Order: sequence, then C-alpha cells, then structure tokens
Amino acid sequence: METTAPIAAAALRANSSLDAALADAHARYAAARPRSAEIHAKARASLAGGNTRSVLFYAPFPTAMARGEAARLYDMDGREYIDALGEYTAGLFGHSEARIITAVKAALDGGINLAAVGEKEGDFAALLCARFPALELVRFTNSGTEANMMALAAARGFTGRNDVMVARGGYHGGVMTFASEKNAVNVPLPLHFMDYNDAAGAATQIRALGPQLGAVLVEPMLGSGGCIPARRAFLAALREACSETGALLIFDEVMTSRHSEGGMQALLGVTPDLTTLGKYIAGGMSFGAFGGAADIMAVFDGHKPGALPHAGTFNNNVWSMAAGCVAMGEIFLGPVVGALFARGEALRAGLNAACAGLPMQFTGLGSMMSVHFREGQIERPYKASPRDEALRELFFFDMLEAGIYIARRGMMALSLPITDADTAAITAAVREFAALRRPLLTAG
Repeated sequence: METTAPIAAAALRANSSLDAALADAHARYAAARPRSAEIHAKARASLAGGNTRSVLFYAPFPTAMARGEAARLYDMDGREYIDALGEYTAGLFGHSEARIITAVKAALDGGINLAAVGEKEGDFAALLCARFPALELVRFTNSGTEANMMALAAARGFTGRNDVMVARGGYHGGVMTFASEKNAVNVPLPLHFMDYNDAAGAATQIRALGPQLGAVLVEPMLGSGGCIPARRAFLAALREACSETGALLIFDEVMTSRHSEGGMQALLGVTPDLTTLGKYIAGGMSFGAFGGAADIMAVFDGHKPGALPHAGTFNNNVWSMAAGCVAMGEIFLGPVVGALFARGEALRAGLNAACAGLPMQFTGLGSMMSVHFREGQIERPYKASPRDEALRELFFFDMLEAGIYIARRGMMALSLPITDADTAAITAAVREFAALRRPLLTAG
C-alpha cells in the first residue's frame, strides 16, 4: 500500500506565489493519481462533467475512492486517507459498522421493494419522536432536500400562507441553496432573506411580513455556509417573532442533529414548530424526515378528508428503516453522542492553536468544523474573495497529500471511528500547513 508523502519539500519550492503554489499542488496531485484521472476521463463520455454530484467535483479531476473501512478511505491509486469528511455528516458511523451492516443484510434478505408498510417504520418514528423536542409526529423522505421541501409544504398547508424566509448563505438541499439569492436550480418559492445571526433585523422582517409569511427555515448552524453556529439569541428571536405572527419556525437539523441526543434544539433550549432530519440518521442509508407538532403534521393524515399528499417510492425502504432503528436505538446514544461532541471541540481548539497568529481559523461546533482564511469573529457567511478560494484549494490539496480527506470547501465532519491518533494526525497536518504556507498566508 502506497502511503502519502509529506508536503514539506514541494511546498518550500512553491511558496513564491499563491498561483505557483497551486500549480505545483495540482501537478503533484495529478501525477500521483493516474487511475483517478483515467476514471474521470472515461466518465466524461457519459456523465455531464464526469460526475453526478457537484460537491465532489474539483479540477483537475476528483479522486476516485475504491473502498472505505472504519475511518479510512482507500483510493483507486492505492493511497490511504483518514476520512475527516464523514460524507458531509452522513457517514457518522464510519464505513464498516458491523451492527448496521447486519441489520441491512437481514432486511434485504426479506425482500427489497415490498410496496407496503412495515413494522420497522413505526419503530423508527417512535425513536425519533422520543429524542427531538419538536417531534410529536414524523414522516420519512429519501433525503434532507425532500424533508425540507415537505416541511415547507406542511407549513404552507397548515397556515394557508405562501411566503418563506431563509438566511443568506443557507443551504437546505440541492434545490434550496442560498449562497446567492438567485439560483436557476432552486424551487420557485416566494422567498425573503435575512442575515444570519442578526436577531433584531430578522425579527423586524418577520413582524413586517405579518400574515404573508408562512414559514422561517433556518439551520441552527450553517453547514455548507461555513460551519457558523447560530447565536441562541438569534434563534430565540426567530421563535418569538414566529409565535407572534403565526409563521411556523422550521429548524433544518439535517446536519446539526448530531450535536446532542435531541439536536441543537435540545442543546440550546429553543423548540421549533417543525424539524427536518437526514444524513446519518439511518446509519448512512438514504434518508430524510420531517416532523413537528401533531396538529401541523395532521395535514398529512390520510384518515382525514383533504389531507395533503406525500409520495416517495423509497420513503420507507426496508434497508433505511432497519438501519435507522439500530443506528438511533442502539448506537448513537448518551455517552457516545457526548464523546463525539467533545472530541470535535478538542480537535477544533487544537487546530486553532496550530494556526494561531495567522489569518486562518476553524469555526464550528462539536464534530463539524470549517476552515476560514481571515481574522476576526465570523458570525455569518461572506462572499469569498479569489484569494480566499485559492487558499482553500491549496489547503485541500495539501491535506490530501498529507493523507487527510476533507471537503474541497474546507469542511470536516468527524465519524465515530475517528481515534485520538487520527485527530492528532489531522492537527499535525494543519500545523505543517500553517508553518510551510506562512509566507502565502501572511502575504497581502
């Protein structure tokens, strides 16, 4: 098995300029991954852009993985990585959790697509309702994207109001991404935008919209927006203003639900009307969920005339239902949840110590964090400059060379199999990056 090389020698050669450093990093990356290059070139003949998930694309070509085990990934060119990305929070249990694999195999042995209800979906729903303060009733979807769309349908159906408020820089799935206010792939909703962590401004907007506003959809910590936690005062202001005006408050906890047994809503003591879930909840299988107060969720009750439809061939698929019961009923409980949160807090503190004194920092909460190449407190998303983007890209490629797999945008999400030795290795790689790239970090 080939191991990854240290970045030191090459980095010292390429520190004359950011452009030169990136060119050198790209060249070394491409030279070390001929099989990944071949796979990408072949895929471009039949896949638009050579892949089918935009977040996994980067130039000159993305690394193709062959397999994963626990908290390790192995690429098609024989290189090994610590998986510090954890499938953007969906891979919380790692790549080979035996209890989940056993549950999935047993479920599939009983038949794959049954076109019928089963016992496990009710059991799974009961587990989730017992954990999250806002959930009295819940329904399942195939993804967090669908969960957010259906939560908005529930809010609009219940209130009779169409308008929705979201945060600039928020992300609620592939068709509700708000890095910019206009995006051709977004669903055509009547939207209003608030600034994240602006409690007074957001509350004023909600009250001004009054009976026009049906829902406020917000992440308790921005995920793709840079792992920026919400202030409790911000979420509490949204809660108060929504209660006053009759708009429904929806917490998108697709990512953040991992931070306590009851999610961020339990951690902060702010309860929304509706909650959306996804990612890791079904043990890494395809999954999404939305739920909330019983009177709101009653809009989907087929026992009542005029119920809203909620379709989805794989909403209650047997493998996700079985894996979810094990994941949330047997594994991700109590001390395990707390230990993962504490490990992430310790890692982020260590990473910030490693780059102290530089315009570089890691924001986040618990087991989620992102790198930013700027100083000062970061409370909301910002428009990344070309320099920001270049430094993120250089950091990404340097971390890959050091054997650490993260998101191209600089995000990390720890999984349960991550060890103290792994977090020490991640910290050492960041320390080396900060030392070797200091001339580029401090230039300008």
